[in-house]
Amino acid sequence: MFTAHAWAVHPGFWATRGHTCHGPRGPRWWSEAMGASPPRAERGEVRYLVLSAIVDQPRHGYEIIQTIEERSRGQYRPSPGVIYPTLQMLEELGHVSVVEAEGRKSYAITEAGRRDLEANEDAVRDFYDRFEEEPWERYAEDFGEMMKRVGRLLRAFKRGSRRGHMSPEVMTKIREALDEALAKIERAFAPRG
Repeated sequence: MFTAHAWAVHPGFWATRGHTCHGPRGPRWWSEAMGASPPRAERGEVRYLVLSAIVDQPRHGYEIIQTIEERSRGQYRPSPGVIYPTLQMLEELGHVSVVEAEGRKSYAITEAGRRDLEANEDAVRDFYDRFEEEPWERYAEDFGEMMKRVGRLLRAFKRGSRRGHMSPEVMTKIREALDEALAKIERAFAPRG
C-alpha cells in the first residue's frame, strides 16, 4: 500500500513495484501520489514531435523516443506502442522514408514531411514550452525531507487516535494548528511580486 512514509523515506519505492522513473530529474511519484496524469502528448501532436525529432538527421525508433524525452527535459517519454504506429502512418502518408543508418532501420523526413512540420511547428513549440519551467524533481531530496514531516504528522494522528486522545478539545487544538500551518503553506505558494 502507498503511504506518505514510502515516498518520504524510500524515493525508489515505486521503481521496485513496477513503476518507472523517467528522465534525468528523478521519479514522478508526486504526480502519481496526487492522482495527476503524467505528461503526455495529444494524439495529433505525436506525429509532429516525431517529424521534429528527425528533421535534422535520420533516427531509428529508440533514438526518436530519446530525442523527445530529452527535449521535454525528461518529463515525457513516448512508448514504443505510440511511436512505431505513428512512424508507420507517417510512412504511409509519405512524410517519412525508411533508410539504412549504421545497419539499422531508421527514418528520414521527406519534403512532404517538412512541409507538414512547418505548417504545424506551433504545435511542437507549444508542446515543449510546457516543460520549460524547472520541475520540482530537481529538488527531490528537499522534497523527501519535507514529506518525512508529513509522514510524522500522519503517524501522530494514528498514535493519538489509537490511544483514545481524540477528544473534542484536542481536535479543536489540532484544527487550529492545521489551519495556521495551511495558511502559511498557501502563502508560501502564492506568487511573489
